[in-house]
Amino acid sequence: MSRLVVGPFNRVEGDLEVRLDLADGRVRSAEVSAPLYRGFEAMLIGRVPEDALAIVPRLCGICSVSQSAAAAFALADAAGISAPPNGQLAANLVLACENLADHLAHFYLFFMPDFARPAYAQRPWFPAVHARFAAGGGTAGPEAMAARTAFFHIAGLLAGKWPHTLALAPGGTTRAPGTGEKIRLRLVLAGFRQFLETRLFGCALEAFAGLATPAQLAGWQHAAAPESCDLRLFLHAADELGLAGLGRLDLPLMSFGAYVSEADGRLFRAGLIADGALHALDPGDIREDTSHAWLRSGPPLPPTAGRTEPDIDVPGAYTWCKAPRLSGRPVEVGALARQLVDGQPLLRALHGGNGRNGGTNVVARVLARAVELARVVPAMERWSSLLEAGAPCCVPAPLPAGGSGIGLIEAARGSLGHWLGIDGGRIHHYQIIAPTTWNFSPRSADGVPGPLEQALIGTAVEPGETVPLAVQHVVRSFDPCMSCTVH
Repeated sequence: MSRLVVGPFNRVEGDLEVRLDLADGRVRSAEVSAPLYRGFEAMLIGRVPEDALAIVPRLCGICSVSQSAAAAFALADAAGISAPPNGQLAANLVLACENLADHLAHFYLFFMPDFARPAYAQRPWFPAVHARFAAGGGTAGPEAMAARTAFFHIAGLLAGKWPHTLALAPGGTTRAPGTGEKIRLRLVLAGFRQFLETRLFGCALEAFAGLATPAQLAGWQHAAAPESCDLRLFLHAADELGLAGLGRLDLPLMSFGAYVSEADGRLFRAGLIADGALHALDPGDIREDTSHAWLRSGPPLPPTAGRTEPDIDVPGAYTWCKAPRLSGRPVEVGALARQLVDGQPLLRALHGGNGRNGGTNVVARVLARAVELARVVPAMERWSSLLEAGAPCCVPAPLPAGGSGIGLIEAARGSLGHWLGIDGGRIHHYQIIAPTTWNFSPRSADGVPGPLEQALIGTAVEPGETVPLAVQHVVRSFDPCMSCTVH
C-alpha cells in the first residue's frame, strides 16, 4: 500500500488536502483535511447580537448571502418575529441569486475545465470540450461569467451590493423595491433565462425541469448533437467515462428546506431520506464530533452547546473540520440532497437505479445543480412579479437580553445552520455548521469516515498520476467551500 497527498487544490474556495491510501491502483481509504483555522465563532462571543449580521458574511466571499440569511433567521427566531411578505420575497430573490450564480460558476469554472486536461486528449469528445472549457482559453467561461455578472444585478437592486451585504435583517430586508426595480428585475431574469436556455440547456427551462425519467433525459440528450449545448456535452463525456459509477454514496440525505414565503410556503421542502424513506427532520438530533479535529475533544455535543476551542495536540487529529452527525450518522447535503428530499422525479429515479448507477454519484450531483437552475429561475420570476412596490419589507426586531435562536437555510452547497445564544444582551454562544462541514467531515469517534472520505473509496488512480483526475471529479462534484467549513 502507498500514500498519495493531493493538494492544495486549485479552483477551490479555501484550503483543502486529501490524503489517499492506495492499493492495486485504487483508493483504499481517504483522509480529508481542512488545514486552515479561522475561528469566526470565537470572534462573535461577547458582541451585541446585531454584530453577527456584519461579521458572518465575511466567512466567505462566495457564500456571504447564505451566511447573512442564516444569521438573520437565527436572530429572528430569538426575537420571535417573521418578515412581511415583501421582505420574504426580496430575501428569497437575493439568496437565490447567489445560489444560482454559484451553480453557474461551479459548472463552468470549477468542474468542467478538468475535462479539458491533456490526459483526455484522445477521447472523442475532447476537441469540443477543450474549445469550450479549457482553463484560460475556452469560450464558455467568459460567456458564463458575463451572464453571471449581469445576473448579480439582482443583488445590487435588492441588497445594495454583493458580497457582504448588510440588507438582510431579522425583520426582513432593509431596501424596499419600487416599480423601477421590479422592471429591472424582470429584464435581468429574462437575460439570465436566455443564457441558460441558449447555452446550458438548449431548450426552455420548463422543458428540462419537466424531464421525469431516465428515458426522457436520454431522449433529450440525444435529440441534438452534444455540441448543441453545454449540458449535453457534459453528459456525453460523462457517459463515455462512466462517471455515473464514480463517487457513489448511499448515505442519508438531508435538506433544511429552501425559500420560505407566503407565496410558496417552501419552494423546496425540508426532510431526511434515510433507509429508502422520507422522514421529518429533527435538528435536535444533530451532534458535532471533534475526535479527529484539532479542537478540544469531548463527547459529541449539539450545536446549542458546542465549542470551538483549538487544540493542536489531539491524538489522531488531521483537520480543523468537525464531524457533524445526524442521529450518529454522516449525511450528504447539497443540491442533489435538496432535490431528492423535495421529490424531484428525474433525480429520484436516477437515485434509485440499479448497481453502480444508483445512489448519489458525480453525474447526479452535477445534474441536480442544473435541475435547480431550471426550477428556481421561474420561481424567481414569480417572486419578482409578486413584489409590491412601496410595501413594507422589514418590521422592527427588538432582540431580547437573553434567549436563543436557530437559523436553518439551504446554501448552494447544502444545509447551513447557525445556532445563537444571547445572555445579558451579548452573544454568549454561536455555532455554525456549513454544508462542506457535513460533506468533508473527518471520521467520528467510532471510526466512520465522512461523506467525501467514503465517496473516494474505490476511485481509480492511474500510474504516475500525482493529482488524479478521477479524484478531482469526485471532490469537485461536492463543490467544496473550505472557508465556510472552518469558519
